[in-house]
Amino acid sequence: MKKGKLITIGGAIVVLALCGYFFMGTSSKGKISFQTEKVTRNSMTDVVVATGTVEPVTKVDVGTQVSGIIDRIYVDYNSVVKKGQLIAEMDKVTLQAELESQEAQLANAKAEYEYQQKNYARSKVLFEKQLISDSDYEEATYNYEKAKSAYEKSKADIVKVRRNLGYAVITSPIDGVVISREVEEGQTVAAGFETPTLFTIAKDLTEMQVIADVDEADIGEGQRVTFTVDAYRNDAFEGVVTQVRLEATVESNVVTYEVVISAPNPDLKLKPGLTATVSIYTLEKNNVLTIPPKALKFMPDQALAEANGIVLKPIHVDNSALQKTVWVKNGQTLEEKEVQTATATTSLLEITGGLAEGDEIVVAMEQSGKKAMGTPQPGETESSPFMPKPPGQDKKSKK
Repeated sequence: MKKGKLITIGGAIVVLALCGYFFMGTSSKGKISFQTEKVTRNSMTDVVVATGTVEPVTKVDVGTQVSGIIDRIYVDYNSVVKKGQLIAEMDKVTLQAELESQEAQLANAKAEYEYQQKNYARSKVLFEKQLISDSDYEEATYNYEKAKSAYEKSKADIVKVRRNLGYAVITSPIDGVVISREVEEGQTVAAGFETPTLFTIAKDLTEMQVIADVDEADIGEGQRVTFTVDAYRNDAFEGVVTQVRLEATVESNVVTYEVVISAPNPDLKLKPGLTATVSIYTLEKNNVLTIPPKALKFMPDQALAEANGIVLKPIHVDNSALQKTVWVKNGQTLEEKEVQTATATTSLLEITGGLAEGDEIVVAMEQSGKKAMGTPQPGETESSPFMPKPPGQDKKSKK
């Protein structure tokens, strides 16, 4: 009887132990699930945002090289002008008087020159016949050369006075639109050290440009651009980077360059001076194989995977720092594959080899009741379960 009771109690203990082992083991290891993504074809874009100003492609400041009073103005803001069209006149009274005075001086210099020329010719003949002294001949020659120089100078002066009188008539140098007018009728302008600006004329407002400051790492000619302006918030304008100006600007250790962006304006919506929010496409690729970048960081837990019946097929590790691998899920099997990559954005990574469209790759492994595993957490470092562990790590895990 005692022996039978002992056998019964022992059997119960064994059953309880097995049950405890079963339930404890299951709860400690837990079931796992995988977060997967399929290799798909996508379009990849990367955009740099900057702020710029809309400007005319060709802009000419019209001024005057003479001082005086603005007598008449024939154009206003937004006036359409043609090349050679009269747009303003200055008071000509003073300039006309200077011209008449210079014409009188020219006539006097011409008369003196002609007289001295004839006197010199007579003196030369008499000198050759030895009828006058050397000093008389030299004096006649001197007076002739002096009169000749005065006459030449007077002719040059009258050209200058006539040109100044011509500057009093201000015409448009190009076909375009007046975008700025700096003077009023009756205003006095002084052209002492620099030419005063009277008008600013834009050549063709159907072809505009945007000038933007862009970081040195993001510039490149030929890049596609879209931009918006506050005046037309629902309209997106297209353009292309046509020039990167070589003069750099450094502010707070940030180097930027002026970038010129073409801005076709057939509807004349864009106006000079508008602020543009510019999106420069530094990367554009269509129909390329892509995966999430975090797939390269995934590393499965070998013990947990095997406890749940998952078969791992790692590849040979050659310790190359350039080797990139992902884990492909096929049923209950995870196979590690080396991949070749190209360009990347924050959400997509281009695959050029090693995977096929539709492959299911693992990006994370989750244990029930615990956080996702297989990707490094903040403060943790990546490690492979197939690489040798540091000395002492195995002993610590056995305790």
